[in-house]
Amino acid sequence: MKIDKKKKVIVKDDMQVNYEYYLTQASGRNFHDGFLPQLTPKEMLKLGVFGGDYFFGYIDEFPKSWFRGVKLSDHGKDAKYNYFKIRASQSLKVWQEKGWIHPDDPKGWFQWYCRYYMGRRHADDERQIKRWRAFKRHWGAVEKNCNKKDYKCRPKQRQALLHWSYDSRKI
Repeated sequence: MKIDKKKKVIVKDDMQVNYEYYLTQASGRNFHDGFLPQLTPKEMLKLGVFGGDYFFGYIDEFPKSWFRGVKLSDHGKDAKYNYFKIRASQSLKVWQEKGWIHPDDPKGWFQWYCRYYMGRRHADDERQIKRWRAFKRHWGAVEKNCNKKDYKCRPKQRQALLHWSYDSRKI
């Protein structure tokens, strides 16, 4: 599927006012070589990631279908909204302090991934894909230390892998 005309997306929310970008690729297609996420943003949200809080109040930018059947927390991050029912992410403040946040994606990696999946291509793509690849080391740690599908073994790492689009239910 090819996009004949670039689609302009204008973002207006608490973190970005009148930020705009263009979708230059078909949704879910034409990813960089070697960037093969195991889960789509819709699948991640449906499974339960980021304590149900990642996009609370910020969903207008993304397809409504991504949020059908998704439980979002209305009181901040809550581990019960995560697939493995455990908290497995650092705060946005920590991400900001470590310099992991690009100004165009002020909510972090998952926001970048959602926009990338929708078809945006950006100068930060290579850095984000490199970070995604580096996170796979956690897959190896779970695989090495746990029996297959023993979800009580390393649940924090398993949940974190889901946050990075690795389907840790398969380990």
